[in-house]
Amino acid sequence: MCGIAGIVTANGAPPDGAALDRLSAALAHRGPDGNGRHVRGGTGLIQTRLAIIDLEGGRQPIFDGEGRAIVANGEIYNYRELRAEFPQDRFATESDCESPLHLYAAMGPAFATRLRGMYAIAIDDPVADQVVLARDPFGIKPLYLCEGPFGLAFASEAQALVAAGLVEARPDPRALAEHLQLQFSTGTETIFTGIRRLAPGETVIIRKGKVVETRDLAALPIDETEPGDLETLLYRLDDILMEAVDLHQRADVPYGLFLSGGIDSSALLAMMARLNPRPVLAFTAGFPGTRAHDERERARALAHHFGARHVEVAFDQADFWTLLPLVAAAMDEPVADYACLPTYKLAQAARAEVKVVLSGEGGDEIFAGYGRYRAALRPWLLARKMRNRGTFDGTDLFRVPLAGWRDGIKAAERDADQPGRTRLQMAQAVDCADWLPNDLLTKLDRCLMANGIEGRVPFLDPIMAAFAFRLPDGMKLKRGLGKWLLRQWLEHAAPPARPFDRKHGFTVPVGEWIAARPEIGDLVAAQPLIAEICRPDAVRHLFRHAGPKTGMACWTLLFTALWHQRHVLGHPVAGDAFAMLGRG
Repeated sequence: MCGIAGIVTANGAPPDGAALDRLSAALAHRGPDGNGRHVRGGTGLIQTRLAIIDLEGGRQPIFDGEGRAIVANGEIYNYRELRAEFPQDRFATESDCESPLHLYAAMGPAFATRLRGMYAIAIDDPVADQVVLARDPFGIKPLYLCEGPFGLAFASEAQALVAAGLVEARPDPRALAEHLQLQFSTGTETIFTGIRRLAPGETVIIRKGKVVETRDLAALPIDETEPGDLETLLYRLDDILMEAVDLHQRADVPYGLFLSGGIDSSALLAMMARLNPRPVLAFTAGFPGTRAHDERERARALAHHFGARHVEVAFDQADFWTLLPLVAAAMDEPVADYACLPTYKLAQAARAEVKVVLSGEGGDEIFAGYGRYRAALRPWLLARKMRNRGTFDGTDLFRVPLAGWRDGIKAAERDADQPGRTRLQMAQAVDCADWLPNDLLTKLDRCLMANGIEGRVPFLDPIMAAFAFRLPDGMKLKRGLGKWLLRQWLEHAAPPARPFDRKHGFTVPVGEWIAARPEIGDLVAAQPLIAEICRPDAVRHLFRHAGPKTGMACWTLLFTALWHQRHVLGHPVAGDAFAMLGRG
């Protein structure tokens, strides 16, 4: 796991060395174990390294015999199998990131079709005089682009392109409206005008500072249903889950698990316990003294059942006000998902003992765990559109209405409507297009990388995801419950998980904490961005009357104000949320 960045100039002149320095410095937190650089003609690549595999020899860039160079962020889980396909080649390292370079030499830009992992990759090819960028199909690892008179630049985080002076930190109004209503933005355009994401599964070819060719690799299949009765499918699931977890444990450093006590992380614990001779190290967050559902008791029982070493991490109101500026600073893409708070503190706790954690992201999307999926199976005229209501619907806060905030979701719905897909699969595909990469996986990436931790998501292994997505609807949803097949498996593999209990849903009591300190609303209302788009008196009134129905709106404005302080105004983190916002 690392940070990567680069510049490809339009005129072939060497890229600005100072800009490369600034890119490297802005990504240093992603790679505390070293950094590397490669310059050839008008191309410059940098990498900051978090050493996970081949700790001593896996430094990047890595070169082949013809001068091609690769920098990569991520893990290629099938790297050993890929290496075996090139017995005639001389490999310079034992790194998992070297195999894609040899694969590219053999296949060209189609190399990504053979990778099983999470990745954002840049390859400089002097033979074809081009640079190739590729991102994994689910968008687990990020990559951002900007263009200008200088040519094209890319980086693992959007903030690095701003810090390098290659683009201004100017919020895009449409993306800002999406962020406020959805807590994330959709598509490839980001919150920053002039910066776009490389789409999940996208490969681009760059020559002379311009994208000249684009290829797409789909995350989800469009073909026949997975055949088999319940017993057959349970055996298949067991085999696929075991292989996926086994591959995701490949590392030369200690690893652990984020254990929520829910279906997904419980399944991972059950399989990790089967595969590991030593006790699994599991981390669980809880919110003592609040009305939020506390998952620690169930997680504790599961850990005891499997002999895991269990670390419980309490997150309280003091943590909320203290850590929130750090979280907002880490989230250069302003994902206002309150789960980023415990994720960040879990990563702080985990980094003392491990460099890799497995996590259950993706399980709800591929096995159909959300309640909104049940609506997708209702008769068509009664089915609700997904995310039809925004956070601020029914409020009168904004000077100008938040227009067009659902346009990106509509586009994803159109793209998901493929022949042969059920309505349930279309709903899953919509989530996999935007919610998963642009909220859940962005949250995991930024919160963990800010703490020098690599996050791995076995449920998004391509073989696992294809199997789950192809399941008949009745193997996903039955008797009002999602993830039916996975629950059946877990009932036998981990009875203490109580997989057929009704799901509580994961909540963080941000509304309670804000209601206890309503004076923060005065500071939020006075922030430049909030005052520009909202009526300050309405904002102050909202915070003074914070409650269950308005807590999410208050949280979103508070997070947005802190994000704007750090990533647009450029203020460093200094003190808690009150201190940050009190600076104006």
